Amino acid sequence: MTSTLLSRVTSPARLKELHPDQLPALAAEIRDFLVDTVSATGGHLGPNLGVVELTIALHRVFDSPADRIVFDTGHQSYVHKVLTGRRFAFDTLRAAGGLSGYPMRVESPHDHVENSHASTSLSYSDGLDKALRLRGEPDRRVVSVIGDGALTGGMAWEAMNNLGGGGGRVIVVLNDNGRSYDPTVGGVAEHLAALRHGRHHGTNLFTTLGLDYVGPVDGHDIAAVEQACREAATRNRPAVVHCVTEKGRGYVPAENDRADHMHGVGPFDPATGRPPAGGSATWTDSFGAALVDIAEAHPEVVALTAAMSHPVGLGRFAERFPDRHFDVGIAEQHAVTSAAGLAMGGLHPVVCLYATFLNRAVDQVMMDVALHRLPVTFVLDRAGITGPDGASHHGMWDLALLGAVPGMRVAAPRDTVELAALLGEAVRTTDGPTALRFPKAKAGPAIAALNRMDGLDILYRSRSRPLDVLLVSTGVLAGPAIQAAESLSDNDIGVTVVDPRWLLPVNPTLVHLASRHRLVISVEDGVRTGGVGAALAQACTDAQVWTPVRSIGLPRSFLSHGDRSAILADHGLTAAAIADTTLTLQRGLAARQPTEREGTR
Repeated sequence: MTSTLLSRVTSPARLKELHPDQLPALAAEIRDFLVDTVSATGGHLGPNLGVVELTIALHRVFDSPADRIVFDTGHQSYVHKVLTGRRFAFDTLRAAGGLSGYPMRVESPHDHVENSHASTSLSYSDGLDKALRLRGEPDRRVVSVIGDGALTGGMAWEAMNNLGGGGGRVIVVLNDNGRSYDPTVGGVAEHLAALRHGRHHGTNLFTTLGLDYVGPVDGHDIAAVEQACREAATRNRPAVVHCVTEKGRGYVPAENDRADHMHGVGPFDPATGRPPAGGSATWTDSFGAALVDIAEAHPEVVALTAAMSHPVGLGRFAERFPDRHFDVGIAEQHAVTSAAGLAMGGLHPVVCLYATFLNRAVDQVMMDVALHRLPVTFVLDRAGITGPDGASHHGMWDLALLGAVPGMRVAAPRDTVELAALLGEAVRTTDGPTALRFPKAKAGPAIAALNRMDGLDILYRSRSRPLDVLLVSTGVLAGPAIQAAESLSDNDIGVTVVDPRWLLPVNPTLVHLASRHRLVISVEDGVRTGGVGAALAQACTDAQVWTPVRSIGLPRSFLSHGDRSAILADHGLTAAAIADTTLTLQRGLAARQPTEREGTR
């Protein structure tokens, strides 16, 4: 695409050289550029189409990177990346080794915070502002760009409370488009709507907390946003600049998409906005259908989510049972403790979150649900490696975190048949919390069990071979584990593959199976530290079973973005790699002198 103005803007300094009359044309070029590139790579389109003029105005008023511009959440930073010299890297967006879909400190001095979990920018900004003042740099400004959806998170108001009384000069640019992923909910949304439509005069929620308020202004009018930001910058106190924007602005398919305005997309046809045709159902789709079926038979089942009803598969549930569906906004902590209250009231809440966002509510899971032994089910979408969204979105911590929660039972279905069955078992559990985890992926074919043993499914057993190796598969890694077992059998190694179904706590029968084999290997798409293998090793030690237990899984590291399959392959989670690792470990074990018991793992 030939670009005249955009090709000249290689830095914020070059942006400031443009005449105001040229800016609308620049905004149009940026939108065309975003549609063209994101249609090829996938990414967050709608949020960035909505902040084009706002971001141009910010970089014309403030002096980045000396002035710190912090985006909350970071998925609305594509325009910022374009204006700070990264336009030519967009063909690598979200690919391994390429441009991140979020701010990334190693990419540019203009990126200060690697944030993609919402409602955090105001706290970062509060600390940055205090640091600048303490270091004798009071003339540098801190600007926090936060969407109205992120204001539904409690952490934002903890920060707002401190900003209003802290004597700083943070400028809060409120990008108000009436949405997070889904439409923004709750009292804050109603208050902002009143401000947008002039129904609230004098003091408002922000001024009551001690911040100045400028606005509302049209967030697509660059001159108006510039003027509002300059006015806020002249005040020697924290201020909110309220900008009203439209998510998906300027691209008809996004504007017409009432569900989410093409919030996060895979590759699509830029002419129509439609993804490629075909493909099997996703795990999310299958969960949504199963939950509706279960809820038909169980009137006590209710569902909660944190501003992501459709992404976690609750669309059909919300349509069928609107009074039993609760979207609490970007407030995972509240979602979990509200679910505890619902359970105390005699219902069975199903809390549907991305696995990565469960991290934000671990205390509530531990102390508000598990301590009270409440029947709450957590459904964790995007568990394991998610791929292009990177370190903050990989759902690789849940097994380690939930493994520390007393009374928590965690299941990982290997296929959608098991997903429905395990969800049903979870809903029928009345004496404590349960969790189900599944990946961001297309659902594969069903994998039949040879037989079930005390709740464990035996998926493969070598014929006429000694019991050399027990492969313990977790969830969707059952397929690669079976393929690895077949390869190992060809190398005269006797292998059993077991799917525990309920991974945590460790089933005593799994310990018994371990005692009958010479080597146990867990195959898991979570961190090895504190994962399934670690729990099994501890259970074996407690039972004085000395079979060595090893884990093939993910390291305790922040893994970068890239293709999901490639990242799994990089960490040995393919059939061939599992077979090779098992063969190496088995041969090493065979070569050892059998004079000492296996006392360490």
